[in-house]
Amino acid sequence: MNAERCAIADEVLAAARAHDAAQSDRLARFRNVEPETAELLGVLVRAARARRVLELGTSNGYSTIWLADAVEATGGTLTSVEIDPARTALARANLDRAGLAAELVTGDAAETLRASADGCFDLVFLDAERPAYAGYWPALLRALRPDGGLLAIDNVLSHAAEVVEVTTLIEAEPAVASALVPVGAGVRLVARSR
Repeated sequence: MNAERCAIADEVLAAARAHDAAQSDRLARFRNVEPETAELLGVLVRAARARRVLELGTSNGYSTIWLADAVEATGGTLTSVEIDPARTALARANLDRAGLAAELVTGDAAETLRASADGCFDLVFLDAERPAYAGYWPALLRALRPDGGLLAIDNVLSHAAEVVEVTTLIEAEPAVASALVPVGAGVRLVARSR
């Protein structure tokens, strides 16, 4: 990512952290990924040459900036889904500031996955409401490109108890390989092998 976009991403993150510090309600917080996780996402998109990327949990668009920058480099497209229309609008403003394009959808992650075609995504970043992840799993697996589609799930160390169900499903699935990356709040990478 170039210096100008990095500066904008840093401003978005700083504003979000100031906002979050003043919120007692967890759901009122933006809950952005850590900078090292955002950087990892950008590297993953580039390394996988991912051209069709889905983000579930846009929030204010901090991670979206990193993903959009990476798909710009691969000639791909990014779709990011957020349930809260005010956050979708904020993310749009932040992407516009950074000069980046993405399809921002205000909607439900489960519905988006159900409506997705088989094997339509090269990479999916999951950073939404963790208790719902196990319910997403069949549609996530179906929507990942066979033979190399990649899923990245955030907060698997910081909120391990909330992702036990989906972790169990992943570990029992013979069509994937998975690894825990101890960066930021913990990222589980899941590669679809067939």
